[in-house]
Amino acid sequence: MAVVGCTTVTDGTPGADNAIAPAYRASVSASVSASIATSSVRESQRQQSLTTKAVVRVCESFVVSSKEAVDRVNDFVAAYNRGGDTSGAEGPAVDALNHSADTVEGDSNGPLSQELREALNAYDDAARDVAKAIRAHAGTDEFNHRVNQLNDAKTEAVKRCRASL
Repeated sequence: MAVVGCTTVTDGTPGADNAIAPAYRASVSASVSASIATSSVRESQRQQSLTTKAVVRVCESFVVSSKEAVDRVNDFVAAYNRGGDTSGAEGPAVDALNHSADTVEGDSNGPLSQELREALNAYDDAARDVAKAIRAHAGTDEFNHRVNQLNDAKTEAVKRCRASL
């Protein structure tokens, strides 16, 4: 076994070099300040990256799922307008609306602005309301009112998504 250590002992009294101590303290202080600033910038960049990813994720899922929902609602409306049996179009419309609301709600948990979160929540609620109106065989006025609310909520959510990117 080897022991490593000093081979000579120096006589004297330890002490700070008072001539360079102020410069050393200033250097350490500047280094700490620079480190804090760099860390702060990096954390801001990291937070911005997380926010951007969350916005892209929720807005993409919103656009894709809401298009599918609107397409299925339009199929339902077309069947209704033909005076035919709407039962084959009801289920797909209800499912697409609820799926869109569920998808957007699930992707809204990230760091989003309050405005975007509120717009997406309004869309979720409106999509579920149209699904309920279809399922309940609501009258034309009630159905159209719900669809208008869905269209308004969708327009606002698109506007907020664009503003957030």
